[in-house]
Amino acid sequence: MTAPSKREQFGSSLTFILAMAGSAIGLGNIWRFPYMVGEHGGGAFIVAYIVCSLFIALPCFLCESLVGRRARSGAYGAFCKLAPGSKWKWVGIMCVVACFIIISYYCVVGGWSLDFMLRSLSGGLALGRPEEAVGVFSVMAASPFESVAVFVAFFVATAIIVQGGIKKGIEKFTKITMPILFVLMLVLVAYSVSLPGASAGIRYIVHPDFSKLDATGWACALGQAFYSMSLGVGTVLIYSSFMKKGDSIVKSGFWTSVSDTFFALIAAFAIMPAVFASGLEPGAGPALVYETLPYIFASMGVEAPVLSAVATFVFFLSILMAALTSSISLFDVCVEHAVEQFHCKRWKAVLLFLIPGLLLGSVCALSFGCLGGIKLFGLKIFDLCDYVCSNILMTLGALAFTIFVGWRMSKVDVREEFTNNGTLSFSGKIFNVFYFLVRWIIPPVILLIFITSLL
Repeated sequence: MTAPSKREQFGSSLTFILAMAGSAIGLGNIWRFPYMVGEHGGGAFIVAYIVCSLFIALPCFLCESLVGRRARSGAYGAFCKLAPGSKWKWVGIMCVVACFIIISYYCVVGGWSLDFMLRSLSGGLALGRPEEAVGVFSVMAASPFESVAVFVAFFVATAIIVQGGIKKGIEKFTKITMPILFVLMLVLVAYSVSLPGASAGIRYIVHPDFSKLDATGWACALGQAFYSMSLGVGTVLIYSSFMKKGDSIVKSGFWTSVSDTFFALIAAFAIMPAVFASGLEPGAGPALVYETLPYIFASMGVEAPVLSAVATFVFFLSILMAALTSSISLFDVCVEHAVEQFHCKRWKAVLLFLIPGLLLGSVCALSFGCLGGIKLFGLKIFDLCDYVCSNILMTLGALAFTIFVGWRMSKVDVREEFTNNGTLSFSGKIFNVFYFLVRWIIPPVILLIFITSLL
């Protein structure tokens, strides 16, 4: 295996952080986090999520980032390069498989965002009629043609951006979209908390009931932290492989983690007050956001129809952009693997994963409609893919990266990469704490949560 001789790099530390934040801040925050909060006790789940994000997910992020920049390769190639002739290469294979499954069903949710953006232009979101707006999602999901068509369009858009590479595709895209999305989410929070009945949603968030947080809740909080930051599947590894040697892994990881956690909290305050205001069930599952957001904008349209129409379009456009920033990082793991291992051109690598991904994703899209009656292990196909990836593959992947850095790599190499050959004084001061956590604390904690949730 030989890596490409000249590897692209991000233009600066800021653009790397924006790209990583873009990968982390996506539908995992806006779509997945609010309904996970609703299913696992509200504020108690948020506390568990913050703990898992800062004390487990962040060190795992640093481990994966360290491996990526050290190897300057894709997921499979990185383990082949750093641990030649060992079984560690199978972790790289697991990363590629996990990303393929995630991108297949993630683009289904991205397709929903595209559908709602188009409906906002055509007047199909029942603006001014909140009760009707809540039912728009079920109508869309029940239509086989519509649900599959928007999924395919979103997946193809992802493929086109990934085809452009780092400079022309990913870096340029995230520079524009991330600031816009942040501002729009703050505006949505301000409106959501002003709705009649929203105070119950605020209390649901800020008054945690820990009696509702069991082992499954902690496992889901850990899984959400990994899912939101795209850990354990090679996306952090891939982006870090394009990172400049002079940039700080610690600084990049810290700001990515803080941005991701802060954005998840913003999403919770944007969605949950509106859930209670609209009378929806907090534990409604994956469709929650796509039932709540139309209600918010339809309510706005009662008194301000023009403002409602503009805000609806701009917001769903922003969610679409957020979904794309994450989907391109997931798909890039698969593409980089094919480019390096099969020595093929980038467009061929894109097609290699695009075609089977379209097939799996179509089945996931139809599981909310005509294939809804088909269940495996009691779960719809979409839900099964989500559970396997977020609660099993991502958790095991993150565990593997921490064990690899803590026990397989030499301490000298880890310190060298962590501190940029000793040039970063702050990183040097916290290195021993990081290394102790990675070796002795984080692996058993991940295993404990993982095994307890399975039992």
